[in-house]
Amino acid sequence: QVQVVESGGGLVQAGGSLRLSCAVSGRTFGSSVMGWFRQAPGKEREFVAAIRWSGGITSYADSVKGRFTISRDNAKNTVYLQMNSLKPGDTAVYYCASSASRYILPHSTKDYGYWGQGTQVTVSS
Repeated sequence: QVQVVESGGGLVQAGGSLRLSCAVSGRTFGSSVMGWFRQAPGKEREFVAAIRWSGGITSYADSVKGRFTISRDNAKNTVYLQMNSLKPGDTAVYYCASSASRYILPHSTKDYGYWGQGTQVTVSS
């Protein structure tokens, strides 16, 4: 079992920044990749970014490239999502998730087995 807990959401004005954190505990050896997803009201959950614990390889959705940065601290079993130049369209509940994928950085929710409870990010115009 892997436990995932997000924190760091909040309300910010357009153009501002937020940093989300994701703490991972439990059977962490089963976690190879960590991903961030988001879900806005009435929309499907969508991929934002992913990172591999080993080597730090990353992948981003086109909508956030150049604005968001995913990183990890292996010693703390924590993953971060630094969000800059935020837009009202970034408003959503942000979820962190763990995947056991060994060869790719998955973008599908189906490839992630453990999820956090989500943290709300609201960007005002």
